Amino acid sequence: MATNINDINIIDFMKRLIYILFAAIPFMAQAQDTIPAGFDQEIFIDIYNVPEFPGGQKALFEYLSNNVHYPEQAVRDSIEGRVICQFLVHADGSITDIEVVRSGGHPLLDEEAVRVIRSMPKWEWTRTPGKFVPVRYTLPISFKLH
Repeated sequence: MATNINDINIIDFMKRLIYILFAAIPFMAQAQDTIPAGFDQEIFIDIYNVPEFPGGQKALFEYLSNNVHYPEQAVRDSIEGRVICQFLVHADGSITDIEVVRSGGHPLLDEEAVRVIRSMPKWEWTRTPGKFVPVRYTLPISFKLH
C-alpha cells in the first residue's frame, strides 16, 4: 500500500502535536503508598533520589511522541481523550503495575497508553541509592486529533 504525501504530513503533524501536549503536562511521582504482597524491605523515602526516564523529562516526551501511535479506529471515529496511568518503577529501573487510573473515554486509547508505558526502557536513578523503594509515577497521555 503506497503512502501519499498527505499521509506523511498528517503523521508528522500528529507526532508534533503529541510532543507539545506532553511538554505542557507535567507528570508526577510519589513514593508508593501501599506495600505490595511479599515486599519485605524497610520503607525509606529519599526525595532526592528518584528514578527518571533515561535522558530525563525531555527524552521521555520525545520517546512518547515517537512511540505513541494514535489507534487507526480512534482516528476514523474522531475519538480524543486523555488517559492517566500510574506505574511502579523498581530498584532495577523496571516498570510494573501499570494501571489506567482515569480512562481516556475509549478502550483503544487506554490500551495504547498502557502499551507504550510497558515498552519503555528501564528507568535510571538520579544517584546511586543506598536503599531502594519502588516509586509510583502518574503519567497523563493525551490523544488529540487537531
